[in-house]
Amino acid sequence: MEALDQISTTLALTMGLAWASGINLYATLFMLGYLANTGNLNLPPDLQMVANPMVMGAAGVMYCIEFFADKIPGVDTGWDTLHTFIRIPAGAMLAAGAVGDLNPAVELAAAILGGGLAAGTHATKAGTRVLINASPEPFSNWLASVGEDIAVIGGIWASVNHPGLFLIALVLFVLLMIWLLPRIWVGMKKVFRFIIKLFRKEESPVNANSPE
Repeated sequence: MEALDQISTTLALTMGLAWASGINLYATLFMLGYLANTGNLNLPPDLQMVANPMVMGAAGVMYCIEFFADKIPGVDTGWDTLHTFIRIPAGAMLAAGAVGDLNPAVELAAAILGGGLAAGTHATKAGTRVLINASPEPFSNWLASVGEDIAVIGGIWASVNHPGLFLIALVLFVLLMIWLLPRIWVGMKKVFRFIIKLFRKEESPVNANSPE
């Protein structure tokens, strides 16, 4: 029973960090360092550097920048696009580090699964934001951003304190994500087509008046 609890705790932390990294990497790093420094979490050796005050300070500064950038329509999409190359590799690295000193095959498997999960949550977040930004009012964007921050902080806390419940919730989230991503992609294509049509309409009068 104790071995099963240890496995579920490690699995919850591993997948929890990957899941959260795809949404907000800097909040994930800061929350992880906070839990370690307050004695609520014993970090595996490969993740102990996250509790360093310098690392926490850097993560805190970047989180403050993301907090505001993530709430400006259009800017949030650019920010998400840039972080495609940051969140996914970081999610894989955190997942590999969370399994502790096991054999390299386990760490590689954790990195593959963690990177895939981080990619999925990142794609869901970024795609949803594109659809939300099509709305003229900014309030839905703000609500989505605040909800994501709360989900990341609450999710990491749950993965540490209630690993079993977190894993159940994660499975439900993955099923929802699998169902949602194709629909988000269809919606994104419609939004981009609409934007292209707008630009074409703006360019057509110029072309009509141009000398032959």
